[in-house]
Amino acid sequence: MQHPSLAEWESRLTELLNELDDVLEDGYGHHYRLHPARPHRGRTASKAHDGLFDITANFTLGLGSEHGKGYVIDIRLSTLEKVPDEIIEQIEEKTIAHLKQRLRHYFPEKNLTVQKDGPVIKLHGDLSLGHV
Repeated sequence: MQHPSLAEWESRLTELLNELDDVLEDGYGHHYRLHPARPHRGRTASKAHDGLFDITANFTLGLGSEHGKGYVIDIRLSTLEKVPDEIIEQIEEKTIAHLKQRLRHYFPEKNLTVQKDGPVIKLHGDLSLGHV
């Protein structure tokens, strides 16, 4: 069972990550062969299950973190090819820039930001759900 405010929050976050998936697929999806067990983009009902990218956000309490609690944005590439570190860095930079640009659209009432937190990308700030 999930609180309705949390369900709405996570639904908006999923929409934002789906938008990011499209941006990254458009930019990098044709550069690497998909893992043999991975369907091509658009072949499943979930962007997380097809195409080159699998993007998720997982809540963390942020113990030992510079920025505290938030959502760690995890970007996995579904390929057996070696992706150069420079390309991984480009993907991370594009991810941070896109999320920063679009946060206000998806969460207009929140003061949120996205940045590196050690080795991970983290969305953090006002994570309140309002009155419960």
